Amino acid sequence: MTDLKLALKTLIVTACDKSLDCDPVSISDDEILFGSDTRLALDSLDALQLSMALQKRFGVRLTDSKETRRILANVANLAAWLTAQGKTV
Repeated sequence: MTDLKLALKTLIVTACDKSLDCDPVSISDDEILFGSDTRLALDSLDALQLSMALQKRFGVRLTDSKETRRILANVANLAAWLTAQGKTV
């Protein structure tokens, strides 16, 4: 799962245009990604961009807004959800 988590961190940084601000390796697995008081300060537009990148890369769709918030809260949740969907790097 370590490879998946690193791939997700890289995808987040790339999809949300944070490559100048953040090295993917510096993101912890449990770090909260969204909110103005977080290090990455991702917002709803970033969530849309990340959802589109996940669909393109892994062929998955996030449709339920409450579930999407939980899944995208941090890398650990996202990796666990993708693994449950049978997706790997």
